Amino acid sequence: MLGDYRITGRRAADIAASVEQGVGSGELEPGQLLPPLRELAAGLGVNPNTVAAAYRTLRERGVIETAGRRGSRVRARPASSPREAIRVEAPEGVRDVSQGNPDIALLPQLGPPLARAAQRYAARPTLYGEPAVSPDLERWVRAEFDADGVPAGPVAVTSGSLDAIERVLAAHLRPGDAVAVEDPGWGSLLDLLPALGLRTVPVPLDDDGPLPEETGRALRQDVRALIVTARAQNPTGAAVTEDRARALRAVLAAHPRTVLIEDDHGHGIVDLPLHTLTGSTEHWAVVRSAAKAYGPDLRLAVLTADPTTVGRVLGRLRLGPGWVSHLLQETVLELARTGAADPRTVARAYGERRAALIRALAGHSLAGYGRSGMNVWVPVPDETLAVSRLLQAGWAVAPGARFRTVSPPGVRLTVSPLSGPDAEDLAGALAAAVRPRAARRSG
Repeated sequence: MLGDYRITGRRAADIAASVEQGVGSGELEPGQLLPPLRELAAGLGVNPNTVAAAYRTLRERGVIETAGRRGSRVRARPASSPREAIRVEAPEGVRDVSQGNPDIALLPQLGPPLARAAQRYAARPTLYGEPAVSPDLERWVRAEFDADGVPAGPVAVTSGSLDAIERVLAAHLRPGDAVAVEDPGWGSLLDLLPALGLRTVPVPLDDDGPLPEETGRALRQDVRALIVTARAQNPTGAAVTEDRARALRAVLAAHPRTVLIEDDHGHGIVDLPLHTLTGSTEHWAVVRSAAKAYGPDLRLAVLTADPTTVGRVLGRLRLGPGWVSHLLQETVLELARTGAADPRTVARAYGERRAALIRALAGHSLAGYGRSGMNVWVPVPDETLAVSRLLQAGWAVAPGARFRTVSPPGVRLTVSPLSGPDAEDLAGALAAAVRPRAARRSG
């Protein structure tokens, strides 16, 4: 059943750690069946309740899944084997459009804002007992949310979007609860949910965001939370339109106890307006990150939410890191106040590159999707072949398996590194990878 791998341990924690070690090393493969509870207990010489506790821990961590009498198996994508591992390493000389990073040339210089924030910090250092959120940043952020029609609510600061989403989920959900997510969607989020012991319910989407009918079907499956990307959806570039937002709000109104999380990480790099879904549910949160507009190393995101949600998030923060550095908070405020990164200029630059790539793909009879942000999604019949052939042709792209649950195969192309004739070169290489025989005949 386990091949040569031997699970060890006398305590539940040790048994769980032994299984996780096997999964992490690859000796226990995805889908592999684990020994029945009593059989493993007899082999280890422990009480069956000890093994039951270990298996329960592994399920809550998203490492294994149990299907009644069919037993327990290693998850198809366990939390200890993140989707980021499904990637292509770009050797020297290969153009890498797989990473999802912003264009460095479009990021602001951090030196002056950091220096000004440091000067204020030197005059008045942040000490224990002070508010977790800089009052100046909170006023600025709240005004920005007000301008976009987001309901009134307090503000919290976290270490990035994923940290914010995790804290909101932990504030309301428990292991075993179901969460509706976009498919294809953000790979890191798809890793996070099973790691929290949560079940994923995929919702298909188009250029305008999640499909209302499919969203309603998901919410009727006892889903406790819905996570929607407002703009610059990763990997498809979808952006929720006014009509789609109206339809989705109507769907949510029938499920007012659903926790709505709106990820607006595209704020600052898109020129499309925000059409928020908030206002239809009791608990909600809107999250914005500094990563795409100001740089991934600024590990800071802001969120506003209903008072109960923000109160729980801030309360849990106090028991852990306490707060996100006020020096970072003041730096982000400096960047925002001075307009260090003009959203219109950044959005135009990414928009021109996306449009050029989508046109080039269309010229080769390939569909490309990307209304906003820095990514283009291209459906392909076989991801493995497309990715390997593109690598041979000098291009590294992101396999769609990093982002998919049940949706059809595809590849993600990040336009940040592209310029000049790159779009046509990449589109031609992708066409040759997908239809090599046709490409040879035309050549």
